[in-house]
Amino acid sequence: MKDNFPSHPLILQNVSHGYGELAVLQNLNLHVEPGEFVVLVGPSGCGKTTLLNLLSGHIKPVSGTIKSEGIIRTVYQHDGLFPWLTVTENISMGLRSITNEAARKKELGELFELIHLQGFENHYPHELSGGMRQRVELARVLAGDSDILLMDEPFSSLDYQTRLRLRNELCRILEKRPRTVIFVTHDIEEAAQLADRVLVLSNRPATISRELRIAAKRPRNLTDPAVTEAMRSILNELGLQTD
Repeated sequence: MKDNFPSHPLILQNVSHGYGELAVLQNLNLHVEPGEFVVLVGPSGCGKTTLLNLLSGHIKPVSGTIKSEGIIRTVYQHDGLFPWLTVTENISMGLRSITNEAARKKELGELFELIHLQGFENHYPHELSGGMRQRVELARVLAGDSDILLMDEPFSSLDYQTRLRLRNELCRILEKRPRTVIFVTHDIEEAAQLADRVLVLSNRPATISRELRIAAKRPRNLTDPAVTEAMRSILNELGLQTD
């Protein structure tokens, strides 16, 4: 299967959106390079999830244009696994385009190895921990020819230690199967650990109030100077820095 990211960028030009008289996003301009990991942070209710829905094509902007190429898949806060299907059957939902049985079996084997869940092929979601379920969800969205991952607070419902482990797991998986990623989080620490670029959104109607590039290689330790400096900058922009 294709293990590289698309050759075309994702571009938003003067994108605005709202619901009736409620303006949510205003004149957003964004250029995401192929393979880039972009994290969106901002105040609650500022429109981060709305932006993901626009990028996925689930909704259309009131004005402006969005240009993207390739297959887009979304990972949500609460995994979207089907409880009546086994792990293998859930992951196979992302492999429906593969009609050759041998190729399908090979891809499944590679995905189980990638998420370190060999031996759990016939388990059901309720038999897995939250972290394991999210790894299955990652395998499903990486299955087949996916190009762009939209991730809406995928680790926020998990305990802190599991979140730390899954951040490292995500870095490891993306190193093996690169994708363009747009990631929404309220967790400033998570943004600083994962992002190539952090975009801080303002209050509604949201615009990009700060863009922060982080050049340090992933995975990053919490004590890495690049992480602590990025956290300080993000907190300052959000008005949350106390010193």
